[in-house]
Amino acid sequence: MLDDRKLAVLRAIVEDYVSTNEPVGSKALAERHNLKVSPATVRNDMAALEEEGYITQPHTSAGRVPTDKGYRLFVDRLSQIKPLSGAERRAIETFLAGAVDLDDVVTRTVRLLAQLTRQVAVVQYPTLTRSTVRHVELVPLSDRRVMLVLITNTGRVEQRVIELPEAVEDTRIAHLRAVLNSCLDGCGLSAVPELVADLPERLPVEDRPVVATILSVLLETLVERHDEKIVFAGAANLAGADFSVGLRDVLEALEEQVVLMRLLGETSPDTPSALTVRIGSENPYLQGTSVVATGYGSGDNQLARLGVLGPTRMDYPVTMGAVRAVARYVSQILAAS
Repeated sequence: MLDDRKLAVLRAIVEDYVSTNEPVGSKALAERHNLKVSPATVRNDMAALEEEGYITQPHTSAGRVPTDKGYRLFVDRLSQIKPLSGAERRAIETFLAGAVDLDDVVTRTVRLLAQLTRQVAVVQYPTLTRSTVRHVELVPLSDRRVMLVLITNTGRVEQRVIELPEAVEDTRIAHLRAVLNSCLDGCGLSAVPELVADLPERLPVEDRPVVATILSVLLETLVERHDEKIVFAGAANLAGADFSVGLRDVLEALEEQVVLMRLLGETSPDTPSALTVRIGSENPYLQGTSVVATGYGSGDNQLARLGVLGPTRMDYPVTMGAVRAVARYVSQILAAS
């Protein structure tokens, strides 16, 4: 482990390099930071940091820049994540509170994260498999056609138009709607197939063909929507970024949903809201980038993940603070809805 003085030197190098994008020299460190040691001592500490792989010299006679290992130690030893200002918190709350549905929440969240961090923001939609049924609506469109509307606890809405095998009066549709809601209200979507398996047999014979048709479409909807959906924003922020991988590789990764899912990564089930930071070589799917991500959801139930992707030369305290704050606000909105 490094002693406190070398940690202070490393912290100063990271902060200066992130701020200036220029290799950092010992003289500049001694002048800009209150390290309380001589420039000669700073040079010795920098030599030790370089020998242990925390910083490197990109060019002869140049200053030093942090390595992935150096950024990792910097992040692990952060004394605090930079909190958002009161004005920033109020702006986030106002911006997200204006959302009208889940799609709007996700769209606003990804735009907000990109603006706050000046990185690429990535937000995963809440997965249906982790959601529960809030309400099932059957809307008569004609005597042989209804619209099935499935509303989840996360605000996600799935709707399908169903052609019925026979003409059905509105009163029968209302009765079937009540039966479905009494059976499914509050249950997890993954449990729906089992819960409705014997539902037709529990209904009058004349209702069985109609409810079987409705249930068939309902189950098809759950299967078809099983895939993960991810949105991103802020690709323009990559224009000024410096990546050790090519910008083309980063842009291609953003177009691949599977890659984005893997970049967001997984958190421990015991700490679903924990903030995770993967730096450079720790990202096997896109080395040369850093990803800051966390889970969001309703209460203790993690529904999905959000985060940002950018170069390893990232303002980690600010980025981590923004990701954590936005995730908390989104979780509060989902819990309140």
